[in-house]
Amino acid sequence: MPTTTFALADSMRRLGTESAFVVLARARALEAQGRNIIHLEIGEPDFDTPEHVKNAGIDSLKRNRTHYSPASGIMELRDAIAKHVTKSRGVPVTADQVVVSPGAKPIIALTLMALLNPGDEVVIPDPAYPAYRSIVTYVAAVPVSVPLLERKNFRLELDALENAITPRTKAIVINSPHNPTGGILTPDDIAGIAAIAKRHDVLVITDEIYNRHCYDAPFASFYGLGGIPDQTILIDGFSKAWAMTGWRLGFGVFPKYIADAVGALMLNTVSCTATFVQDAGIAALTGDDKPVQAMHDEFLRRRDMLVEGLNQVPGVTCKLPGGAFYVFPNFSAIDSDDIRLAAHILDDGNVAVLGGSTFGPNGRGFIRLSYANSEENLREALSRIRKALASYRRA
Repeated sequence: MPTTTFALADSMRRLGTESAFVVLARARALEAQGRNIIHLEIGEPDFDTPEHVKNAGIDSLKRNRTHYSPASGIMELRDAIAKHVTKSRGVPVTADQVVVSPGAKPIIALTLMALLNPGDEVVIPDPAYPAYRSIVTYVAAVPVSVPLLERKNFRLELDALENAITPRTKAIVINSPHNPTGGILTPDDIAGIAAIAKRHDVLVITDEIYNRHCYDAPFASFYGLGGIPDQTILIDGFSKAWAMTGWRLGFGVFPKYIADAVGALMLNTVSCTATFVQDAGIAALTGDDKPVQAMHDEFLRRRDMLVEGLNQVPGVTCKLPGGAFYVFPNFSAIDSDDIRLAAHILDDGNVAVLGGSTFGPNGRGFIRLSYANSEENLREALSRIRKALASYRRA
């Protein structure tokens, strides 16, 4: 048999990974050995997809809606998304501005591929969802970090943001509610970011996938409040609000010329999104909203319980996050090596969590926990973490 190994593209060395799935694989391996693992590592609602959404997908399959669809999405869903965004953000949107994809992650990747040349700079919060930085570096552009500080409740500092912009800056990425910290931008933050974007003539890519999970104040949308739709790209999807992670359904809203470019990349990569999944998406947008609100209310109860419990653990402090379904407690008084600490909590405590520095250097000393798990499991996880920390020793 031939044994020749061929060199991979140089770009593959610049491609990152998503630590949640790495830790999930490790946790699954421990479960296969008979260990009982509490999963707080993965950003996936622990609720079932609403019945009316599932039924719409099943009905679509029965009607044989299983063939190719237009690359940018079926017109019925694109129109429903345009109406939804117009209503929820207060900005007029038409279907030709919308591109549908199998999950929000492809929209992030294809948007950056459509926009960036080698050497272009993109300003990214630190810590942040790893896919932003990974794709920016993959296309040989340059990610520029702006720290999110605990003392600011993990909101962007506007002076630091503006100081990060250079003549090579093409775009600013923002994410509110924010992964991994749960931080949210205020209307004043949004006004300041929009003013900076206008002054420097740069795009803003606003990832609003957690918009249905805000707890202490109404959702403040950059797309809705920024006032610069010609300079703004909206990333959103169905995974977090309707517990549709495995369905893979996301979308972007763009200035039309960018929508056309992203649609062309869709055509040349994945061809299209499954039609029956898109039909389910229409049902999600137009059907009963009570399951989404019930999920929101349950996450709020869990958040409050988990934050209170973490703040009672010796050496741990935890800010109250305003949105998403993550907490980002500070463990640096125990050890700033969050990767080693997270590994110990899994190996010794049987709780899967993520080290904060996997989201960027400014996450060092923090741990991300998802409260997309039952209250019973969260209470047990707190007990296990406390016991694991009692046996922990710094390197």
